[in-house]
Amino acid sequence: MLGRLIYRTAFPRTDLRVVSHGVTVSPELAVGSHVSFIRYADNTILSMGELAVAETELHRVTGALQSHGIEQTAIHNHLLAHTPRIVWIHTHGHGPDALTLARGLRAAFDCTGTPPAKSSTTSTPAKKLKLDTAGIDAALGTAGTVYGNVYKSVFRRRETITDGSYVLPIGSGATTALSFQPVGGGCAAVSGDFAVLAGEAQDVLAALQRGGIEIVELHNHGLVDTPRMFFIHVWAVGNAVKIARALRRAVAATNATPAGGAEGGE
Repeated sequence: MLGRLIYRTAFPRTDLRVVSHGVTVSPELAVGSHVSFIRYADNTILSMGELAVAETELHRVTGALQSHGIEQTAIHNHLLAHTPRIVWIHTHGHGPDALTLARGLRAAFDCTGTPPAKSSTTSTPAKKLKLDTAGIDAALGTAGTVYGNVYKSVFRRRETITDGSYVLPIGSGATTALSFQPVGGGCAAVSGDFAVLAGEAQDVLAALQRGGIEIVELHNHGLVDTPRMFFIHVWAVGNAVKIARALRRAVAATNATPAGGAEGGE
């Protein structure tokens, strides 16, 4: 069944100062939560989300989600050596009422120090980042966008992805998202997430290894997706264009195409 409407809200963890390998990680790079609501033709709502929670918040958050009937489909890391310790929880809810799902997610957020989401009507001019964004675009073969303090490039899977019998909208739930945070001198801290099929995983891992990209995790985000998707989180610090070239070789090992915007990351 095809999704008819998608609504997405981001919740950056601006309350936290996370440091990884000596880099202060901006919320837009790797310390944020987001939730999406998709309405289907049968008038049911599918909610998918990813919550960034401090390790000390984890038990309370999972308890709140479970008490409201919202599933956890993955619990994992996006960063390696970092303080304070953050854990990422993927959530899944499906039912006839978006408000009920939203209240359950709100109960989980209330177990954390997550600030309220900014109004979707709030518009701020894009920052001028101290990065060679044209060089990054050329290396990756797509135009990225400025998102807060980072430059983000997104690739979507060419396949139709389903969650059970429900078709996910294009670019939802299975994207490769690569974010560049400037750290000075044309260099960037890069956090990325590759969406891969099982048959692509080893080629992607090999390309990342050859390119000097650190591999953080290989895991799932969903439980009943078809085709079965896996996700590889990566980290790198160095010359932004050089890193982009290495990431492009890994993207080329997947059946992905530029998304045409910086949506995604689920």
